[in-house]
Amino acid sequence: MTGFFFSFDGIDGVGKTTQMDLLGQWLEAQGHDVVQCRDPGGTSLGEALREIVLHKTEHSIGAVAELLLYMSSRAQLVEEVIRPAIAAHRTVISDRFLLSNVAYQGHAGGVAVDDAWQVGWVATGGLSPCLTFVLDMPVERASSRLTRELDRMESRGPDFLNRVRKGFLNEARQHPDSFIVIDADRTIDEIQTDIRSAAKRVLQTPLDEHLGEVQP
Repeated sequence: MTGFFFSFDGIDGVGKTTQMDLLGQWLEAQGHDVVQCRDPGGTSLGEALREIVLHKTEHSIGAVAELLLYMSSRAQLVEEVIRPAIAAHRTVISDRFLLSNVAYQGHAGGVAVDDAWQVGWVATGGLSPCLTFVLDMPVERASSRLTRELDRMESRGPDFLNRVRKGFLNEARQHPDSFIVIDADRTIDEIQTDIRSAAKRVLQTPLDEHLGEVQP
């Protein structure tokens, strides 16, 4: 079984974890050996950086430094987890990947979008997911579903998060072969049906048509 690479993205509260788990269960039922990870995080270094960038509010972190912390975590995740898994013919599902930083630090945070892509290109060694599922719903609806303490990104308020959301949608319009927008303001089953339908199209074509050194 050939390894594939999928990622989930979108503002917090859209249901990424639930949909990732369901897709993973379905892929396993199809015979895939599935590896799930989160970005930032997924490695010892990544988890330490995740704590700093999302929860250590005593530190002042500028937009560029913030971007580079995320990229450092991602570089380690690619080297330590994602590339070895794909090489072993496993299928990877990541909770967020490079698109997140393009939306959060680029479109919403003031870093030039092209610069965010270029730094990400270096951090990942050119690795891109076969397909990224962008789960989308209005910011107010997504935020109302968060019942835990907000992290550094979530606490920046609706204006910032609306810019993030627009960033995701803008990138998806520009790169429809790489990113698919899924309406997340529906039932869990309806959302998962659309995700599986899109995943099937990827799984039915050769891996080298999706995964490799192609920059979005």
